[in-house]
This record gives sequence, C-alpha cells and structure tokens, in this order.
Amino acid sequence: QVQLVESGGGSVQAGGSRRLSCVASGYSDSGYGMGWCRQIPGKEREGVVVIAGDGSISYADSLKGRFTISKDNAKNTLYLQMNSLQLEDPATYFCATDLRRRFACYASDPHPTLAFGYWGQGTQVTVSS
Repeated sequence: QVQLVESGGGSVQAGGSRRLSCVASGYSDSGYGMGWCRQIPGKEREGVVVIAGDGSISYADSLKGRFTISKDNAKNTLYLQMNSLQLEDPATYFCATDLRRRFACYASDPHPTLAFGYWGQGTQVTVSS
C-alpha cells in the first residue's frame, strides 16, 4: 500500500524558511517522479514543483528561486525547502506521486489532482507578518 507522509509544517514569520519532508513507502522503486502541491481553503490545489525520475524539475514560475525540491532515493524521502516565505504562501502542502518515472505533470498544470494518483495527508504552513 502506497503511503506518503508529510511533515515539517508549522508557523513561520514572513521572510523565514521552512523545510518540508515527505516519506514514501509501499513501493520499491525509489526512482519514481514525485511532486509538491499546495491548497488554500476555497481554492483548487495547485502545483508547486514536480521532479521526474531522471531528476528533471518543473517549478511553478511564481515560486522559482524561493522553493527548492530535492529527493533522497536512499531514504525514499522528498523535500521542499521554502525560503523567503511570503504572506501569500500559507497553505496545506501535499506531496504526491503517480508511480512513474516521467513527469506526472508540469508544475503549471492547472489540475495536478488529475495527474497524481497518490497523495499524502498534507502539512499546513502558516506565515505571520
């Protein structure tokens, strides 16, 4: 059974940093592509960044330069380093996979929920001024 467990959410001051983690289990191929998406209450889930099995990365244009994705295949863990957090960044952040090596979608895809088949429960990030 595929399981994705995010952690690292919490409250941070504007301009601060936070690192999210997502531990994946239930499958043996650590080379699958994964991604981070976020959702603000009342809005659709949006792509943040997606990494393919070959290490190719697709960032949402508005987040490029502030957010960085990385993956430790040995630990089956996905990370999202968020720097210079802004007041528009609070959301529940989800990691996801579709158990394939290619991009499930680009980060700019308007409907990432249709691309990924497996999701974590999310971890909430709040930003205070």
